[in-house]
Amino acid sequence: MEIDPVVEGHSASSDDWRRALARVVPAVVVLRVTVVRAFDTESANSSYATGFIVDKQRGIILTNRHVVKPGPVVAEAMFLNREEIPVHPIYRDPVHDFGFFHFDPAAVQFLEYQDIPLSPEAAAVGLEIRVVGNDSGEKVSILAGTIARLDRDAPVYKKDGYNDFNTFYLQAASGTKGGSSGSPVIDSRGCAVALNAGSKSSSASAFFLPLDRVVRALGAIQQCFEEKEGGGFVVHKWRPPVVPRGTLQLTFIHRGFDETRRLGLKRETEAEVRKEAGAAETGLLVVDSVVPGGPADGRLEPGDILVRVNGKVLTQFLALESILDDAVGATVTLDVERGGTPLSLTLSVHDLHSVTPDRFLELSGGVLHALSYQQARNFRFPCGLVYVAEPGYMLSRAGVPRFAIIQKLADKEVPDLESFIREFGRLKAGARVPIEYVTHGERHRPKSVLLVVDRHAWYAPPEMYCRDDSTGLWRIAQALPAPPPSAAVGGDAAAAGGAADGAAGAGEGEKQEEGGSKEGGENGGEQQRGEKRGRGEEGEGGEGGKKCKVEETVISDGDVPHAAADAAADGAEASAKPAGTSSLVESALEPAFVMMEVHVPSSVMVDGVHAQHFFGTALVVHHTPQLGLIVVDRNTVAVSVSDIMLSFSAYPVEVPGEVVFLHPVHNFAFVAYDPSALGAAAAAAVKPATLKPSPPLHRGDRVHLVGLSRSQAVTSRQSVVTNPTATLTVGAADCPRYRAINMDVVEIDTDFGQSFSGVLADDTGAVRALWGSFSTFLKYGDGGTDDLQFVRGIPIAFVSSVLEHILLAPPSTPIRPHLTPPLPPAPPSAATDTEGKGQAIVEGEEAREAVGQVRDHTGGLQQQAGGTAGC
Repeated sequence: MEIDPVVEGHSASSDDWRRALARVVPAVVVLRVTVVRAFDTESANSSYATGFIVDKQRGIILTNRHVVKPGPVVAEAMFLNREEIPVHPIYRDPVHDFGFFHFDPAAVQFLEYQDIPLSPEAAAVGLEIRVVGNDSGEKVSILAGTIARLDRDAPVYKKDGYNDFNTFYLQAASGTKGGSSGSPVIDSRGCAVALNAGSKSSSASAFFLPLDRVVRALGAIQQCFEEKEGGGFVVHKWRPPVVPRGTLQLTFIHRGFDETRRLGLKRETEAEVRKEAGAAETGLLVVDSVVPGGPADGRLEPGDILVRVNGKVLTQFLALESILDDAVGATVTLDVERGGTPLSLTLSVHDLHSVTPDRFLELSGGVLHALSYQQARNFRFPCGLVYVAEPGYMLSRAGVPRFAIIQKLADKEVPDLESFIREFGRLKAGARVPIEYVTHGERHRPKSVLLVVDRHAWYAPPEMYCRDDSTGLWRIAQALPAPPPSAAVGGDAAAAGGAADGAAGAGEGEKQEEGGSKEGGENGGEQQRGEKRGRGEEGEGGEGGKKCKVEETVISDGDVPHAAADAAADGAEASAKPAGTSSLVESALEPAFVMMEVHVPSSVMVDGVHAQHFFGTALVVHHTPQLGLIVVDRNTVAVSVSDIMLSFSAYPVEVPGEVVFLHPVHNFAFVAYDPSALGAAAAAAVKPATLKPSPPLHRGDRVHLVGLSRSQAVTSRQSVVTNPTATLTVGAADCPRYRAINMDVVEIDTDFGQSFSGVLADDTGAVRALWGSFSTFLKYGDGGTDDLQFVRGIPIAFVSSVLEHILLAPPSTPIRPHLTPPLPPAPPSAATDTEGKGQAIVEGEEAREAVGQVRDHTGGLQQQAGGTAGC
């Protein structure tokens, strides 16, 4: 194809343009497209763009490929008169940036419109054009310009996304922006001469796709509709379009003769090319890249200059593509020059559609499919490998990133999607197997991580989605046989879960995120600095009335023994030794410490839960052969819908856990585990901590702050209680989330920072308070917000009372209103304190600084005391 000369003659009049636009504008539609699954180069998202009708009778809309998308979408078209109709993808080109939607013409009832004819031959340098579309979301915008180039290189949008190649683009300074993708580029006759595809944000340059191959594809699609008797076409069904597309799996770029000479083009060859191609020709096609494993791999190299195809001089993309499209399954002969040396190669032409995926596997919220030609070209990998379009829950939990290429699963090679499905189907729920992958940025450094097969039904079973081009929809089928139901953590654990839910309408709360530190936290007017934490959602009630009868557990007003006789002996021995020895306290508590790792599926990250992976220190408070219970702060366990793994400090073993209770207002939760899953040695090594709820702590008491470091080493230090009854103040967040209220907390003089949690214990190792992390929400003066955390002591009396309820399963207790201290603190006046309660408060608790005040309460709850806000 020779470059057309500059258009001669006078410009079109304003009346010509007015008539042309009156015909074109009604045929231009606004497209709203929602990508419902990540696929290939696209992530799940929603966008708007432009399209225009090219066949009114069959209901065909032309737009860009990056609008149609390669994966499943839900789309609708809005016409000029605001009629909205659904549209379905009917074809998208594997390489070039064009595709077609289909709609039912009968659905447009109130608008008269005509289809826009395609006229690719009319494009010429100097041609005045108008771009009609939804530019910047303005529904209808008309931008003027003049075509300046017909041989611009295809624009490069992303290094790891969709890009067009092996074609020229048209360029004009029309200043199009987002939303105008898919707009018709028309001349004064009202014919589309190009398709708007992209622009440069730093200038007014816009890039238009030539319509030569669009016309060919449209003709093939039109043949798929059957004619009705008496005229018209059947538009509710059609045959899948067959548009032959050939490829050598390599990328050419057009380079001028000045550059090809530097690459070794001989002067005799240049003279021959100029003679046969014409004086207007300025360069040749040069190999830019070759996809590994393709027909040109090992035969052609970057820098090779293409001179002839099948014995004819070839200098243009259009002529090359026409030859390849007509030779699918056959061979072509290429004459190239490499550094001045002529070579003749015969290559087989592959079907371009065969290296373009049309199905994917949805696995635990993730999407896997064969590596497409687009991404194989970007990443320099062979087509067909197992490609992670979206990691989802299970793969992201293992650390497999988006765009990864999976090479091995459970030490077995998985070169394609079929082998991956086969190997994954052999794994049992809860299995932990290695998975090996590489990324395009570190292609020579395979990484192996541990994959935990999802044992919960957070997501549907693995499903295979296959594209149906006869309907524009995707068909779903089960990829694997239905797995057997996963076993519960333990019989007593399930019973304890029911009892706990009945005990207090368990809520879902906070969790702790792995990662950096942020400032925040507020307690008694003090802000602290610590790691960023998650947020929570209000609780959900469970089954009531279930009772869990567990023997060997007695809770008294004094020390609370939850261990066997040997644990009591250890406590007695420790109490007999000199107080203040941190090593003795650490030894007493080490068998009860647990490092908890929590993973939350993205499908339940609602009501302020802001992250998926969290960790924290927990404490074993009950351990029998039938049931184990662990207490942890609600800034580590955010919601009950979580995968929890427990690593015990007493023995190197890791077992799953299940949430059985989330306190609706206080900052702790109970997690159950199956002691039989530990093994005999680990079960004997794990010992529950001794809880000592009374007498309460007082100011000046010496305590030991004990917990686990990130390496699970027991760490402790001596501290002094500075305020045993500090009023907890956690401000309300803008979005719904859990926050701790109505509780007094313990403050000490020194700690290990705001990311360290554990317990406060006395010299014998008896636990006096749970040193837990609290989540809060902070607003800055400039309007910024942040999720923050601080640590305080939770009196162990809160925990022990709930533990007794869990084990005995009493009736549910009512939720109280939110109490806060009045500001500034003031004792009750003689006028309001008619019963002398103020003096009783002062005499009963010398450390109390303020009296509770009703701040708010939930509407509909019957308050026993009939309290109202401000009382």
